[in-house]
Amino acid sequence: MDSVIVLAWLSVVVTILSRSHADRNVYPSAGVLFVHVLEREYFKGEFPPYPKPGDASNDPITFNTNLMGYPDRPGWLRYIQRTPHSDGVLYGSPPWEHVGKPTVIEITAYNRRTFETARHNLIINIMAIEDFPLQYQAEFFIKNMNVEEMLASEVLGDFLGAVKNVWQPERLNAVNITSALDRGGRVPLPINNLKEGVYVMVGADVQFSSCLREVETPQNQLRCSQEMEPIISCDKKFQAQFHIDWCKISLVDNKKVATVPQDKPYLGPGVLADIGEYDPPSESLKSRDYFADFLITLAVPSAVALVLFIILGYSMCCRREGVEKRNMQTPDIQLVHHSAIQKSTKELRSMSKNREISWPLSTLPVFHPVSGEVVPPIHPDSYETTSMPLMQTQTNLQNQMQIPQQQPPGKWYS
Repeated sequence: MDSVIVLAWLSVVVTILSRSHADRNVYPSAGVLFVHVLEREYFKGEFPPYPKPGDASNDPITFNTNLMGYPDRPGWLRYIQRTPHSDGVLYGSPPWEHVGKPTVIEITAYNRRTFETARHNLIINIMAIEDFPLQYQAEFFIKNMNVEEMLASEVLGDFLGAVKNVWQPERLNAVNITSALDRGGRVPLPINNLKEGVYVMVGADVQFSSCLREVETPQNQLRCSQEMEPIISCDKKFQAQFHIDWCKISLVDNKKVATVPQDKPYLGPGVLADIGEYDPPSESLKSRDYFADFLITLAVPSAVALVLFIILGYSMCCRREGVEKRNMQTPDIQLVHHSAIQKSTKELRSMSKNREISWPLSTLPVFHPVSGEVVPPIHPDSYETTSMPLMQTQTNLQNQMQIPQQQPPGKWYS
């Protein structure tokens, strides 16, 4: 019994591993929109069920996609998944260069509840088609759609049907779909159910219709420059489901685009032009004498400095007049006048040093502060009036006079 259980368990494990590593082949066409949905239901069976039987499994599942052997996807392939409870979508436009070269994409599913993983490979075999690329391509900007909404087969089919009614081509294919965020657009505010917007490029084999050409008229170009909606006759065929910004429509005729020769690669911005092979200088270079340059570098500033020094020395030393020469050239009456003014100034300065003023009586003490005796007035001649304070303190009084000390009776001190 135990061996049967072990064998059954091993068979389940092998089944899970084989399913998780199963390869799926897809065959998109070059230059035509490729969409592959990563369905959560496909991976739910590869994860352990819920503990209670009968419970609905709604595990959060996220996907990681990368080119086998590389950390990221090819440049033409994009991936989007809004929430862990929604399906993931791989989409893009396969290039012509990858025709006949299988592209292996590793898809890893993560169960956010059980932390289990499951993996399988998606092999993209790009097929060649006739008339690649289609000559006439038009790119529309749809304002009321997100990229995952536009990738739905029903919505994309409705849009291609509306374009076909307007364009009337024999062949019409969706070439590429790009989110407005990938073109530098801003994330909309989460109000009024605003959308990011999506660019949809379609290709056809006939000339653009007159309705699509209406956006190129001068009147509509003027309205677009003033941020006004242009007047398009066929806009009503899209308004029911798709709000198209006609000012952002792009019409491209591939045959009018200048083709670049295959033998010479195109140099984009920032690439220097080819000027031939590098020719290094020869090894036998002639030595250069820098003595003349050295002399010129030093001689010219030195000569200028020497000339300035001579001129300055002559002006300060040889052109000096002196006091005697100045007095000889000055009239006598002016010298006498100047001498009289100088003597008067010196006399006034000497008199200011010997100023004597009498002390105000209100500032002098009348009685001795200790003995109570009458203090004789202080003669101003004995003090420097210019340095004496206006109000005398106790210390100044003690310095001016000696206070007689009380003597014990019966004794005499000299």
